[in-house]
Amino acid sequence: MLTASAGLMIYVATRPADFRKGADGLALLAKETLGHDPMKGVAVVFRAKRADRVKIVVWDGSGLVLYWKRLEGSAFKWPPIVDGVMRMNAAQLTALLAGMDWTRMHAPRIPQPKALA
Repeated sequence: MLTASAGLMIYVATRPADFRKGADGLALLAKETLGHDPMKGVAVVFRAKRADRVKIVVWDGSGLVLYWKRLEGSAFKWPPIVDGVMRMNAAQLTALLAGMDWTRMHAPRIPQPKALA
């Protein structure tokens, strides 16, 4: 199971990607099309045309990692298909990968520290 730290920036490509691409092809697609480079410490989530598959590319500090999952007998809950990219937090990614409705997951807001006078 993929675990994401709370500080990891996670981006979702909202348009389906070509799932014949591997880690390098998806990393290049993320960098050139979406403007987010997985080699810089962000995770990029890609969806297939069929809603039952997901691929994630992320740099783990020592190499590029490709995470691939297919749900059996179900489908992932995806945002509407539009051009662009959207943000997701670690709790939402965990819910997505479990096949749950991730739109119901909200990260707690952390208040800004007050300046000491």
